[in-house]
Amino acid sequence: MKTLTKTKLAVTLALLGAALSCPAFAAPKEPPATLKPVGKIIARPSSEGVSPRLGIGFEKLDRNVFDPEKAYDKVGALGVKWVRIQSGWQRTEKVRGQYDFAWLDAIVDNLIKRGMTPWLNLCYGNELYSPEAKKYYGAVGVPPIKTEEERRAWAAYVTATVRHFKGRIPLYEIWNEPTAANCWKHGVNPTEYGEFVIATSKAIRAADPAAQVAGGVTSGALAHIPFMAAALETGMAAHLDIFTYHYYALTELGYAHRYEAMKALVRSYNPGIRIVQGESGTQSRPDGRGALRFRAWTPQNQAKLLLRHLVADLSFDVEFASYFSTVDMIEALDGKVGEKASYLDYGYFGVLGADFDADGRSTGEYTPKPAYYALQNLCAAFASDVTTGVLPLQIIPGESAYGMEAGFADSPLQTLGLKKANGARGFLYWNATDLLTTSFESTTTMIFAKLPQPVRLVDLMTGDVYEIPGKMLVKSKFKNSDGWTLNNIPVKDYPLLLTFGDFIPFEPRKAQ
Repeated sequence: MKTLTKTKLAVTLALLGAALSCPAFAAPKEPPATLKPVGKIIARPSSEGVSPRLGIGFEKLDRNVFDPEKAYDKVGALGVKWVRIQSGWQRTEKVRGQYDFAWLDAIVDNLIKRGMTPWLNLCYGNELYSPEAKKYYGAVGVPPIKTEEERRAWAAYVTATVRHFKGRIPLYEIWNEPTAANCWKHGVNPTEYGEFVIATSKAIRAADPAAQVAGGVTSGALAHIPFMAAALETGMAAHLDIFTYHYYALTELGYAHRYEAMKALVRSYNPGIRIVQGESGTQSRPDGRGALRFRAWTPQNQAKLLLRHLVADLSFDVEFASYFSTVDMIEALDGKVGEKASYLDYGYFGVLGADFDADGRSTGEYTPKPAYYALQNLCAAFASDVTTGVLPLQIIPGESAYGMEAGFADSPLQTLGLKKANGARGFLYWNATDLLTTSFESTTTMIFAKLPQPVRLVDLMTGDVYEIPGKMLVKSKFKNSDGWTLNNIPVKDYPLLLTFGDFIPFEPRKAQ
């Protein structure tokens, strides 16, 4: 081993001393402050007060693919208001002119009993009138438009359905995803769909003048401007109260732009039309079929996407937003009669997990996933008196608690301010990273004024409520200023909620 000379040793020690004095290597002057857990969000079931702008899907019971009895109490405990169900013409009319609504009555009444509001998607075909429907499992994607007999039978069915549920169902939606080849199987045709909407809306309004009518039901990531333009040219917008769309995408970046473009087109035909997001979600495992399939989904990533997309929806002027769906089940859009393998295409979009029997029907106990609790927590945050709005709060780059790097800047962050009738305020924020490749955590600094206290942080994934310690919440040095700085507040890849004042009820943590 070589021996260092006195000169070399002195130089080495000097360089080492300089390196240790560099800010990049400097230890923090004191340990960083940490958030103090103080409680858990109190979940509020729909029977005790719904979140009026949040809903969930209860679809595919027209094909009897899951047991609703196992799901009623669990979906009722979420706190959602709106529940989307499908009408099932073929399941209801098995003999010409005879309608058996018993199966659908049970669903509607059980949801209403638990405080929720069902809305009905009118679909699909019926093999009694359309020979093509005999080919497809559940008569999916066979619109009754080719013959006069089909059109009359559909109008009679719609009339009977709306009359039967008058006073129980306030909103009817016409067909499902006419932009998709598996839902308009003889070939997607916007003019056909527009004319179908006009005829169906007339039947709905004649049966119940108080009913609201929805159409559009476009699928994908709002990439159907040409389809919508052609359908709207038929005059269908004048017959609608609501335009619905489905949004399946890996990220919400760019979502606002696409939404505003869609809204501008629709309202150019009917300025008074309202907008509803009727389906959005993803799977909880990588082998699931359906939208966004065959990607590295996990239960945690499913829950994160649920929160990100629904909060993005609520930042727009949508009437309400619906998550797809309640229970894991088969997709059953491309099934062919007599070919069981064609419809055993398992989707894992549910907030409740399920097993499956040999025929593809969802079985087991319907167990809550992380997405279930995330939705439940979001519903608790969006009570009936909560509105959106801008707060006097800014996100700024700041020094990290560890003194090694700048805090996370505001430019990539997604945000939404909330206001409550009692004067309390909320602020949702997250970093819209790629959930499939990145797990993100950092910190940032915020400054605000004229917001009530106490200030708390709520984790919507877990329901944990945290107190902000004094070291992280610093009052402005300026005289007479009600300004404050929040230092080193966590940032994650899903929405966290800062609350100011009495914003959300929580159960205090028991002393250890």
